[in-house]
Amino acid sequence: MEAAATTCYRHPSYETYVSCVRCERFICPDCMREAAVGHHCVECVKEGQRSIRRTRTVFGGTVPRSAVPFVTYVLMGLNILAYLGEVIRPGILDRFAMLGAGLDGPDGAHYLYRAGEFPGFDVVGVAGGEWYRLLTGAFLHLPPTGSALGALPFGVLHIVFNMYALWNLGRVVEEQLGRARYLALYLLAALGGSVLVHLIAPFDATVGASGAIFGLGAAFYVINLRLGRDMRPVNRFMTGFLLWMVISAGFASWQGHLGGLVTGGIVTLAYAYAPANRRTAFQAAACVVLLAVLVLLVVLKTSALTG
Repeated sequence: MEAAATTCYRHPSYETYVSCVRCERFICPDCMREAAVGHHCVECVKEGQRSIRRTRTVFGGTVPRSAVPFVTYVLMGLNILAYLGEVIRPGILDRFAMLGAGLDGPDGAHYLYRAGEFPGFDVVGVAGGEWYRLLTGAFLHLPPTGSALGALPFGVLHIVFNMYALWNLGRVVEEQLGRARYLALYLLAALGGSVLVHLIAPFDATVGASGAIFGLGAAFYVINLRLGRDMRPVNRFMTGFLLWMVISAGFASWQGHLGGLVTGGIVTLAYAYAPANRRTAFQAAACVVLLAVLVLLVVLKTSALTG
């Protein structure tokens, strides 16, 4: 008698006599995966990959299966989408830019903030309860044309330069830190830049991802230092980076740059030198403590502004 015809478990129309050596299900050539002995089916290969412990970097980040810097792509996409939103609706800048304290008059104009009661005037900015500005301002950029915030002489190149820096620094830092740690670093650096703006220049409206990018620059330095790499090219890079911060102080928010740089350095130092036996807990705790300190500084400054 002839043996009963067998078909692939995923493609019933395909007749086959080869089975997976693990689960013994019949598989067609499209579903076969080479193994040390025989073939495995697709599901057994996936199950085997899940059971393999992923390699981690010195900083605790999981080495991704794909080399694609996913978080960096997402952050760049958010910045670009926000910029397109600004171009379509310029009012987004006034509504979401980083601003410590300001006054909106009954005529719709913006005025310098002063503590006290002013009938018909509304307090705006962080002092007015708009805490979201501490982060949203880091995803906005100066428009190609003039606005209430002014504009750099090169207009649209503001976002071009920032996205170029994010691409070059972000993919290196993300590879070493892993996605979760990298995202936490980026957001904390962005927040740190806004907090220093709030402390020193609360009446200035600022936008830009520069604070977060300067935080990535600090992370890049600490990462190379921790890995014991040749620091000469890194030192040259950081010298140029810091020189740009000094030069750009004439037309950009040096407070945001410095705040992001310091915050990014602190976070990455906590990542790099966390105790190996409780690395993740230490790193998470360091981020939470730093976040609490930043929030406390905002509360104290806001209280001082509002009297």
